[in-house]
Amino acid sequence: MNEMKQDIENRIALYALISRLMLIEVDKEFLDKIDSDDDMLNLFPNYKMWNKRDEFSQKDLIEQFYNVDFTNLFLMHLVPYESFYTRDDQMIESGGDNPIVELYNELDFRVELGEARVISADHIGIELEFMYMLCVAQQKALEADDKDGVCELLEVQRAFLKEHLVEWTPLFLINMKRESRTPLYHDGAELTLEFILSDYEYVNEKLLNGCVKV
Repeated sequence: MNEMKQDIENRIALYALISRLMLIEVDKEFLDKIDSDDDMLNLFPNYKMWNKRDEFSQKDLIEQFYNVDFTNLFLMHLVPYESFYTRDDQMIESGGDNPIVELYNELDFRVELGEARVISADHIGIELEFMYMLCVAQQKALEADDKDGVCELLEVQRAFLKEHLVEWTPLFLINMKRESRTPLYHDGAELTLEFILSDYEYVNEKLLNGCVKV
């Protein structure tokens, strides 16, 4: 149980980090959080060694480099929406017919598209935020010693990873890594891809071994 508690804390932290990176432009608070935590900074090795971090102020880095890169990756040249990759016509399903919206509603996950500055609920950042929410719920079940609840949430996570994130994000993230112009987003793409795939293996392993070690 103690091992799973540590695991879920790590998973929550990583899903919070990568969902935030993918949703909106970075700000001082986000960068300070990475820069002040050695463990987190080590997740971004090229960013950590980037000489421009010493040459420019954080404000200039945000305005001249990170914001430009975010716009290029998420708003201009790439399409960070599942329906684009899974529909035959490559159209983004932004309405209520998107099946992912029904899944969110079933689990009481509300998406404020305007606040998140996305046009559809199947944006990679929203899907990662959904996994974050599922992990937080699992943590609460674990703290309440609700073993059935933990297993049910792991089942939901496995299904969501298999049917959604693992299905389409590798292609987007490979393109993101290739198109990125800053080490922050290059490393972020690599981190996200590696974590999603390893987390899928982790969840499968936990379910195979009976969810919770008593």
